[in-house]
Amino acid sequence: MTMSTPEVTKEQATQPPVKKRTFSGIQPTGNIHLGNYLGAIRNWVETQDQYENVFCIVDLHAITLPIDPKELHENTRRLAAIYLASGLDLQHCKLFVQSHVHQHTELEWILNCFTPMGWLNRMTQFKTKAGDSIDSVSNGLYSYPVLMACDILLYQTHYVPVGDDQRQHIELTRDLAQRFNSLYNQQIFTIPQAQIRDVGARIMSLEDPTKKMSKSDPNPSAYITMLDDPKTIKKKIGRATTDSLRLVKFDNERPGITNLLGIYQSLTRASQEEIEAEFEGKGYGDFKAVLIDRLVDTLRPIQQRYNEILSDRGELERLLKQGADDVRPLAERTVQRAKEVVGLG
Repeated sequence: MTMSTPEVTKEQATQPPVKKRTFSGIQPTGNIHLGNYLGAIRNWVETQDQYENVFCIVDLHAITLPIDPKELHENTRRLAAIYLASGLDLQHCKLFVQSHVHQHTELEWILNCFTPMGWLNRMTQFKTKAGDSIDSVSNGLYSYPVLMACDILLYQTHYVPVGDDQRQHIELTRDLAQRFNSLYNQQIFTIPQAQIRDVGARIMSLEDPTKKMSKSDPNPSAYITMLDDPKTIKKKIGRATTDSLRLVKFDNERPGITNLLGIYQSLTRASQEEIEAEFEGKGYGDFKAVLIDRLVDTLRPIQQRYNEILSDRGELERLLKQGADDVRPLAERTVQRAKEVVGLG
């Protein structure tokens, strides 16, 4: 028996393909640094037309550790301005503040009730942040990974662009979604995948290149912020840790110079071989001078646009409200499906 092929209508043929959805967010806990930009924001900008994008300022995560209320509010707006100044186009993405969409916390309570404590006890980032105060830190810090999972699952996310240090959190998100779906034998949540890029995925501290660059580092010389002026950038790169060999070459046994070369590679998109050939026979001074110029040229237009955006606070607030309004229906549909299968309401 010959099976006929279903006829494709003219309307179906002209419809654009359905894009996969991405979700990602950054905490508003200080000045965004170069690692955030090269490892995350710039990649979001460059691929934003390929996906349906949901980008969030995760202010609820920021209160898991003590933070000044006025600082949190202001940092949230500054981060939004950085997002936009870096090139995020609201034609291709939704941008909003996490606490403006209450479904994040509503879903978190539901999934907290389905998360084994053993899973959370294995989360290495909690142990690192808690340190010696593990018995006195908040429950919010302990259950942080569940809220992060809800951020992702709420929007039926396919891909999560994150740094390598977040791999464990994405695995927990996948496990939690699979557990919930299996318990109720329904596809309530999309199972997300981590998107981890090699180049620029892990920028290290300028002072201690064995540690990841972090805006919470007590030493401001350890990181370059998106708003550092040329003089500050020159000072920080000039003092950045290298070694005594003076050979400009990628070498995992020499983390200082390799980290700086990694930053340069992220900025230029050149291969390791091309960069080593460029600086063959030259010393650290020559290399650092070129790196400084490249950093200043990269950040200058972003800083100019950032100042323009912050000069109109009313428009910025309007854009953030619109972003929350746009994503709220999808978030509500996900919460309602979860509540229905659990038996709530």
